[in-house]
Amino acid sequence: MIRVVVVDDEQLVRAGLRLILGAAEDISVVGEASDGAGALEQARRLRPDVLLLDVRMPGIDGLTAAPDVIAAGVKVIMLTTFDLDEYVHRALQAGAVGFLLKDTPPRELAAAVRTVAAGNAMLAPTVTRRLISSFAERGPARRDAARQRLAPLTARELEIVREVARGHGNAEIARRLTMSEATVKSHVSRALAKLQVANRVQVAILVYDADLL
Repeated sequence: MIRVVVVDDEQLVRAGLRLILGAAEDISVVGEASDGAGALEQARRLRPDVLLLDVRMPGIDGLTAAPDVIAAGVKVIMLTTFDLDEYVHRALQAGAVGFLLKDTPPRELAAAVRTVAAGNAMLAPTVTRRLISSFAERGPARRDAARQRLAPLTARELEIVREVARGHGNAEIARRLTMSEATVKSHVSRALAKLQVANRVQVAILVYDADLL
């Protein structure tokens, strides 16, 4: 059972998310909160697998709370009403594994929670890729720094992280590059270790910052 906490300042939104996720046989909403302080308290007390965190809330908002929630060992998906909110980029850099629009269809919402709980990033939605590519700061200094960080990767690892940045999962990368899914997973794990990043979204940000797509 995947344990989820929902954090949004609007009670109606929380109720809707609880209803949608609760309908899935493998997902249980174990808690909810209305602000960032409550999100951190729930994360530390309940230790959920995934925490859905609204970007904008009165008091401590999601952007402010995200790093502490992530530091508590909880996977975070940001929730937003806006499909081009530059502040979400900060949350992705801090370690959030993606973001969803609040009008995401129920089936996609449940699938996103499963993806994140399994240890993968929510990079597949086009809106996420658009956000990262739109708001990554690609000045010369940042580009050069990103390329320097990517330098330790082998040619194959670099090829794979570029596929990751395009939003492809392990299975799709395996098909595209004609290798086994286990091999792809191994390459991704080694790349994460070499780059000293927490997840695939942070790898994608590096690739975008390096202007390698």
